[in-house]
Amino acid sequence: MVSPQELKSSLQSGLAALDLSLNEVQQNQLLAYLRLLDKWNQAYNLSGIRDVSQMVNYHLLDSLAIASFIEGDIILDVGTGAGLPGIPLAISFPEKQFLLLDSNGKKTRFLFQAKTELGLDNVAIFHDRVENFHCPQQIDIVLCRAFAAIGQFIEKTSHILSENTRLLVMKGQYPDEELAELPAAFEMKKSLELTIPGVDGSRHLLEIGRVDSSASNAR
Repeated sequence: MVSPQELKSSLQSGLAALDLSLNEVQQNQLLAYLRLLDKWNQAYNLSGIRDVSQMVNYHLLDSLAIASFIEGDIILDVGTGAGLPGIPLAISFPEKQFLLLDSNGKKTRFLFQAKTELGLDNVAIFHDRVENFHCPQQIDIVLCRAFAAIGQFIEKTSHILSENTRLLVMKGQYPDEELAELPAAFEMKKSLELTIPGVDGSRHLLEIGRVDSSASNAR
């Protein structure tokens, strides 16, 4: 059994490695989320990771590794599952609004419980398929972690993408084949190889956006 202090020390060393500064309240919220996820996971199979100490690295730190890319006011996490990366990011950015979307009822029930217990007023949860989802406000970032192939992700979210919406896609191996099949109106803006403390294997973050029509016309 891992002690609460061991989990906190692991989280703090990981945050330092990611050069992230979160206050005591935020750290406690992250660990409370982890304990709740571990409890629900025993009955509802929300995550394939059963060791709560590994969840610090594979869930919390993996999600927070993209924190420097989170800009704007409204962020949609598509296929959020148990709230990854949406809930760790919402805890880290209480001034931003996070919309967590998933079509799985048991996962959204967990998310409602987590939102309530953690007091996350900046989180809204939607039980729906992404192709049916509509938001009256402009979404600044649409992100996904292990949701679908990039082309499929764009196809399913195209109706909610404004000209300036950024798509952030978290992948393991660099997805050469998926990028080769990007729709013509989209292009990769940035790619970054992520180093996650305590996590082996490759991790990448890709930023996808619409092709700049003014630049195309200029050429």
